[in-house]
Amino acid sequence: MGQELKLFFLRLWPFFLILVVIPGISFGVWWIESKKDLSVLVIDKTVPNSTFREHKGLFWALEYDKYIKKDGFYYDEKKDYLGFFPSEFQEDIGEVKDLIQPTKLDLEKLVQDHELFYYADTYGVYESNFFASQRRSNERSNKIYGGLSQADIDLLTLAKENERTIVAEYNTMASPTLRSIRSQFERLMGLKWTGWIGRYFDELDVNKNGDLPQWLIGNYRKQNDNQWPFAGPGMVFVNELGEIEIFVANEDFTNTTPLIRTQKVNKHGFSLPEVVPYPDWFDVVLIERDYQVISYFDIGATNQGLERLREMGLPRFFPAAVFKPNGKGEIYYMSGDFSDMQGDLGAARFKGLPFFYRGLYVASDYRDRQSFFWNYYLPLTRQILQRTHQKQN
Repeated sequence: MGQELKLFFLRLWPFFLILVVIPGISFGVWWIESKKDLSVLVIDKTVPNSTFREHKGLFWALEYDKYIKKDGFYYDEKKDYLGFFPSEFQEDIGEVKDLIQPTKLDLEKLVQDHELFYYADTYGVYESNFFASQRRSNERSNKIYGGLSQADIDLLTLAKENERTIVAEYNTMASPTLRSIRSQFERLMGLKWTGWIGRYFDELDVNKNGDLPQWLIGNYRKQNDNQWPFAGPGMVFVNELGEIEIFVANEDFTNTTPLIRTQKVNKHGFSLPEVVPYPDWFDVVLIERDYQVISYFDIGATNQGLERLREMGLPRFFPAAVFKPNGKGEIYYMSGDFSDMQGDLGAARFKGLPFFYRGLYVASDYRDRQSFFWNYYLPLTRQILQRTHQKQN
């Protein structure tokens, strides 16, 4: 009996090591690391439900690297941001907690109290997020709340003047932001939106891909004699005037998906994979010369695709992530919807998890959003947080 029990425990040991010992050591290493003070103001206006998908990845990074608020607590993705807060009750859609008619003193206090200003998403929430009848429509849904406001511009202006770090992501200045507000944002940031956004789709056949936006199909048909003659992979470009261009795989571009390329040896010091596929939405922006390009988009345009890009007024390569100095801070712009993260990321309090998941989720797997998170967005965000902490302290 004793020998059998010994054999039983010997067989259990590898499972005990994997399930208990290694996680215990990982948590212990995380626990003994020192906490770091970093005051971050997150603005996310696109929170239609409690998944918090547009900023949950950022909050995971903050907790993993033990950045804390001024009160000594870790950041809470459910409450430590400004924007739209979804309701827990079906009869109420939610509420807005934002910069509503702030005084100059209010804005100055926000700037003095924070080192980093992160605009995760300003697209907003729409009736289609809450009402099924709107989701079935071919028209764009009515806005409930969203877009940059004058208060946002005033806040960012003060943040820039006080040499804070500013991070803005895809669509910050596009629809539904008013053109007058966008122009101020462009001048402030040193960017120029071309008016175009784009996205890759695995399948353009409307009978096979239910994820194709109805407004996209409907508007294209209106512009093209009710035709939608597409099937297979393709890229969609939409401009602010509603014009739609469809790039067909192997005719207009050769890459499986748009690729985010980062030079292995670069003067800005960011350590990222050289090539990462990116199949989600991005906007095409032009940047001033004082920006440094961290990464850029490459769709692998054919000669025909290059000609079409030229006709659209677009370059062959598009900035994906850029930055420039701002005194003690830095200014960043990410042209993709990088922070958007579906699914559960798991607990952040285990040292070494990013390394483990980078091995589990290969960078080339573009169909799994977590692959992009672990291989590109998280490493980039952690380096931005680290640089901000070092510069501001």
